Amino acid sequence: MPRFVPPFEWTDEALRLRQFTFEFWFENRRPPNLHDAHEALGMDRRTIQVAYQLLELGKNCTVDQRTQNFNLLKAPPFASFPTLYPMFTDDEFHSFAGCAHEVFGMSNSPQVRDVVLRCESCCECCFEPITLELRNFEIISASPVEPVIHVTETPWDWLQTDMISMCDTTNFALDGNHAERYERMMGRRGVLFTIAQAKEHIRFVAETRLWDYHWPPMTGAMGGDTMLERFTSLGMDVSGFTP
Repeated sequence: MPRFVPPFEWTDEALRLRQFTFEFWFENRRPPNLHDAHEALGMDRRTIQVAYQLLELGKNCTVDQRTQNFNLLKAPPFASFPTLYPMFTDDEFHSFAGCAHEVFGMSNSPQVRDVVLRCESCCECCFEPITLELRNFEIISASPVEPVIHVTETPWDWLQTDMISMCDTTNFALDGNHAERYERMMGRRGVLFTIAQAKEHIRFVAETRLWDYHWPPMTGAMGGDTMLERFTSLGMDVSGFTP
């Protein structure tokens, strides 16, 4: 996924595939494959592949383009592999959220409005269980404490190839001491979000994604300068990402 993609418009095929992907994932609790997309949309293999390539350029999904069947790895807020963020509804597994931020983004999706989502996660450094209950972008309960979100990859390095490393380095920690311990374990520095700061950081996505059929490609929204300015405006200490 090249980082500096000029603005572009979605094709009708990309819009239809994106809408289908999210609706399918919420309804079936798994990602669609090419056959699912063909059956629902009537597109042939090549058309689906090109549409996914556009969606990846616009930072809407990650597909494994090394595979002939374009395996769908991520379509935020979802991940198709077992992240540290399994989400449950009515005590039944629903799907994996892509990262700690996406736990909150998922709770504001129109398909689950007024539904209680439970995330059974853990602290990144010690694996102490962390359980959150959310509804409509709000935390209902947090056990044993309301965690922080710790990011250990500078936004200058986000999306160099795809969004997987950005999500992989965004995790819950019980508190700042646990986050600092994780930094020593990984040999990395990082920054901390409170839950309130994290919600404001992703609000522009959570209130647009899935709500607006035509929401545009995110080609200019994730640059290093843009993200650091955003973090600073939220009152965060960004010294972990600056010389």
